[in-house]
Amino acid sequence: MTPRLAVVGSINLDLVATAATLPAPGETVVGATLAQHPGGKGANQALAARRLGAEVRLIGRVGADAHADAALALLRADGVDLAGVAVDPAHPTGVALIAVDAKGENLIVVASGANAAVTPASLPDLGEDGLLCQLELPAETVAAAVARARGFVALNLAPAGILPEPALRRADLIVVNEGEAAAVGPGLHMLPGLVAVTLGARGARLFRDGDLIAEALPPPVTAIDATGAGDAFVGALTVALLEGRLPAAALGFACAAGALACTVAGAQPSLPRRATVDALLG
Repeated sequence: MTPRLAVVGSINLDLVATAATLPAPGETVVGATLAQHPGGKGANQALAARRLGAEVRLIGRVGADAHADAALALLRADGVDLAGVAVDPAHPTGVALIAVDAKGENLIVVASGANAAVTPASLPDLGEDGLLCQLELPAETVAAAVARARGFVALNLAPAGILPEPALRRADLIVVNEGEAAAVGPGLHMLPGLVAVTLGARGARLFRDGDLIAEALPPPVTAIDATGAGDAFVGALTVALLEGRLPAAALGFACAAGALACTVAGAQPSLPRRATVDALLG
């Protein structure tokens, strides 16, 4: 059965400058090339889940500007339901400024724009099998979405931020990287849901009640841009768990998706399709 997933999250246009090195504070790096890609954690994870086999509805907001069409182009092309994406005449479409070096490492600054205007009152009914949220929308909106969800709830606590404890306790899955895990603190492993901690090239670990229940390494790939890796991982893990995969298999699937996302430039262009992930896993 194909899982149905609602994603309440951000929609951005990514402006990506690729250079030999990333600048230190106060430093200017020249000789970069510039590209434009659709992005935003909500949109990225919605597209990741769609390409991996889920039926996906995205709830969010864009501006009444030229950036909106570009930000939604790949979502529309892959069949993500965009009926829940409102056009805000008072705020611009969100923009992320991304610098990427020759090793695929990146720095990101986000101008939230219309994403900051998504309010609890604007949320529709959330009756899908699962809900996926991140922290690029206002915290009160994310908390309201979690409270309304009827099915499986996945939270990606990125960028690092704070949600009310009831929202954290309602989550069936929380995904964080090492820095985000440190920001939440030791209480992270006292929450009742699954907790996935991503470790970059060292893979990921999955915990329940503070106990390690699965760990996985990514398959070896040649990385050129890690921008979409985390979002590919989150979308893949959510879809795999909604499909009923066991934790170890779900984590391995997610690590493979994240690794593949490092092999193509740009967040959304890099998000792999189901057949590609399955082929990599053999």
